[in-house]
Amino acid sequence: MNIGLAITGSFCTYKQILEEIKKLVEHGHNVIPIVSSAVLTFDTRFGEAKDFISNLKEITNNDVVSSIVEAEPMGPKNMIDVLAIAPCTGNTLSKLANGISDDAVTMSAKAHMRNYKPLVISISTNDGLGLNLQNIAKLINEKGVYFVPFRQDDPIKKPKSLIADLSKLEETIENAKLNMQIQPLLL
Repeated sequence: MNIGLAITGSFCTYKQILEEIKKLVEHGHNVIPIVSSAVLTFDTRFGEAKDFISNLKEITNNDVVSSIVEAEPMGPKNMIDVLAIAPCTGNTLSKLANGISDDAVTMSAKAHMRNYKPLVISISTNDGLGLNLQNIAKLINEKGVYFVPFRQDDPIKKPKSLIADLSKLEETIENAKLNMQIQPLLL
């Protein structure tokens, strides 16, 4: 399967997402990495952007899509079977729910969804049970959108925070290809 794997700025999940990408590749999937501008440029306490991009290229053996111009042809050229946004920040979630395509990730989603193919969202947001709850509701009800099962991240210290179980990414992708949402959705 050709999988577009779009990554947004939830930097604390990067180590785990690299492990999940390795598994996808080991299981025979062609993974095309797509990154937001934050991923491309921000150095954080979790690592430097250039190192993360280098790891993506090495693991997937594909160039990293990092601009609107590179992302737009993915739809017309029918390049991928499933697009997964993992992690998907609240910012990106909001853009998707409101039809905004202003970076490589949101443009690849728009271009991909034109082909009526599955979009998988792996939430990682500190505001999932706050203002972004309405965006989650919009997307859960959107045909062709599937969520990696998620839970509250830290109910005591961050009561509005949601995080997907990335270990269920591949299963969610495989089910989305069959137009099925894996259950339970809420962990």
